[in-house]
Amino acid sequence: MSQLESFSTAGLDPRRKLEYWNDAVCATFAHNQSDPLDVRNFSGKLSRTKLGDMRLAEVYSDAQTVRHLRAHVARSRIAMFFVHMQLEGESLNRQDGREARLGPGDFTLCDTSRPYEILFEGPNRMFVLGIPDTMLRRHVACPESIVAVPMRGDSGLSGLLSHFLRDFWSSYGDDFDPSVSSRITRAILDLLASAYTVLPQSHSDRSSLATSHRIRIVNYIEAHLGDPDLTPMRVAEACKMTPRYLHHLFSNESETVARYILRRRLEECSRALTVAAQRGRTVTSIAFDYGFNSPTHFGRVFRTRFGITPREYRRQHNG
Repeated sequence: MSQLESFSTAGLDPRRKLEYWNDAVCATFAHNQSDPLDVRNFSGKLSRTKLGDMRLAEVYSDAQTVRHLRAHVARSRIAMFFVHMQLEGESLNRQDGREARLGPGDFTLCDTSRPYEILFEGPNRMFVLGIPDTMLRRHVACPESIVAVPMRGDSGLSGLLSHFLRDFWSSYGDDFDPSVSSRITRAILDLLASAYTVLPQSHSDRSSLATSHRIRIVNYIEAHLGDPDLTPMRVAEACKMTPRYLHHLFSNESETVARYILRRRLEECSRALTVAAQRGRTVTSIAFDYGFNSPTHFGRVFRTRFGITPREYRRQHNG
């Protein structure tokens, strides 16, 4: 086991905080971008170490959004999966169109080979376990199929893993026999594989093929959200499959293809409405950027999704 390294924004010039924090986070995990809700008063602390080929870290931060974008994927040198386990506070983890809201003890999986996003709405503390792609695949046959699936930390096999990781991390720093490290690694991987056996897609060859198709669909949708003609039919044609098969691939999800497209457009519009660089633009122009061609329709579906109008949303989040 490696020595514990720590990084903190405490005492830094507010103008240097964000750059320092992003550098520390990128060096610890994958390339990504942190956007604090309040940059000047943002506080973050990170402690990291290694256990064999695994990466272990605890992250405390104030409210922020962490994004692993397509540009970051292209710069990633090593394919990794990260287990995100909430210790305090809450987080919303998004990847491949799924959302996993985590409370203390809960965890989920993310894949650095594709974009993901983590939203922290307030102060929080998270434990992160990084596992190389090749290592995890020896225990979970199709890990890309189970990203952003919330796993409970208070019951069942997932609860066993959660308690094991929390107990292990809280006792880190005591004197460990070096020979125990490999045993701990195996125990973690065995418990992780056992926890995910309740999800049939984690070990099905057929599901693996379906997952690859679904990832292709989601990637196409994400790249064409601004196209007002983006429809399930257009997606099926672009991905060279029948509309029936396209809808079949989404049949086990909580929403249809059309609802997924609408949700993602609304999420991107809501994000743009809170970005300082977009404050000079009208609500309508932002809506048009993401495929809406009717201000009336946009206002109606936005209010249905968020409970307030786009202008009210902008005022509420920009103070």
